[in-house]
Amino acid sequence: MRVLFVLLITLLLTNSVIAQHTMKFKPLRYDEDYSSLAGDTLRSEYEKIKFIPLSKNRESYISFGGEARFQYFYLNNEDWGDTDQDKDGYTLSRYLFHMDFHVGKRFRLFSQLQSSMVNSRMAASPVEENPLEMHQAFVDFNPVISERENLTVRIGRQELSYGSQRLVSVREAPNNRQAFDAARAIYILGSTKTEVFYGHYVQAGKGIFDDKFMGENTRLWGAYFTQSRLPFIKNADLYYFGLSKRNAKFNDGAGKEIRHSLGTRIFSAENDWKYDAEALYQFGYIGGKNISAWTASVNTSYRFSATPLKPEIGLKAELISGDLHKEDRSVETFNPLFPKGAYFGLAALIGPSNLMDLHPSASFELSPKLSFDVDFDVFWRYSKNDGIYAVNMTMIYPDGDSREKHIGDQLTGTLYYTPNKFLNLRWELTWFRAGNYLKEVGSGKDILYTGVTVQFKF
Repeated sequence: MRVLFVLLITLLLTNSVIAQHTMKFKPLRYDEDYSSLAGDTLRSEYEKIKFIPLSKNRESYISFGGEARFQYFYLNNEDWGDTDQDKDGYTLSRYLFHMDFHVGKRFRLFSQLQSSMVNSRMAASPVEENPLEMHQAFVDFNPVISERENLTVRIGRQELSYGSQRLVSVREAPNNRQAFDAARAIYILGSTKTEVFYGHYVQAGKGIFDDKFMGENTRLWGAYFTQSRLPFIKNADLYYFGLSKRNAKFNDGAGKEIRHSLGTRIFSAENDWKYDAEALYQFGYIGGKNISAWTASVNTSYRFSATPLKPEIGLKAELISGDLHKEDRSVETFNPLFPKGAYFGLAALIGPSNLMDLHPSASFELSPKLSFDVDFDVFWRYSKNDGIYAVNMTMIYPDGDSREKHIGDQLTGTLYYTPNKFLNLRWELTWFRAGNYLKEVGSGKDILYTGVTVQFKF
């Protein structure tokens, strides 16, 4: 802890260090490449831990990095008043430390420790607390390396993230990031990228180093194809995911779940106008019932980059299927698999299933280091015969024989401050006004949620 504190002070106070090192941190830390420092003979103290040469040609090296994140949250009327009120709020802390070891250009070992802790929380979940675990530990083999072509075979415990993270994500916003024990092949040819994988979801345990290896409860496999630099649409994804879960439960179905997801996506984020459109269909079975589910979303925004404050106006709309008829032979409830935790804001009050969502937003650049976002969500149930779910697909409320569709409205304001690339601060305030459905099936009280995040990376 003392070493981490000294490093933090050094990075914040030494402008020369910050100026020299311009490489951005990646959402997946194993995607960072510091081999460019091999030719730099005047490296700063910070750069010396990012690139430690182990051979004369400097093709073998080791790199270290990590992060510390601290959060405070307060909720008034948690679970819309159906949970005991916590008057003081709670805190979360997360520490990550990784080592990246390269032997030449064809072999690599990456490992990462994670410690996620919660304080003053009345009922902590595995998503919030995991005292100390080997979060990632994998080896890479690169049998094919050229300017246009690259093949990587990756085996071991690893994070997975695909596309817009609607289905498979690292789950960055929650306290405990998720990983898989998996085998994976990544092939890149020019502007085409293809991945295939098979893995077991790593379920967080309550103790130290007790996350089971190759757990049998939940398996995930799939293929993901991306083509970039296309005319007009710019980029396109085509993918398939398969899920096997030993015990699953929905409003109108329970038991072993085998679910297949086929989807496509077009997107561009290069210019002032950004867009992301996605559609997918799911089929399979659960507890003897057939699955037939789907979702479609459109997310578009435009940034007025030549205007003061550089405002960006956005609109997102989603349709996500829910079960249409109770006690029949079919389940239409959509399963988001392993999505990003903060699906509808950091509060993450509702998950993406049985939902219709209309989501206008606006963001403003108050200064180069300070920005402000505001967004408004309106939620309805897609089907009156299905309930609403959390992000992890735990049922919040069943349908309750309610004919009401309006779940509620959510207004969120977020302030971001980034003094440098190492440090990020975020403050969020969310107000959720309960709709008629919540008032019929539960206490239906309005929620007020606020959170402060301080995150340091190195």
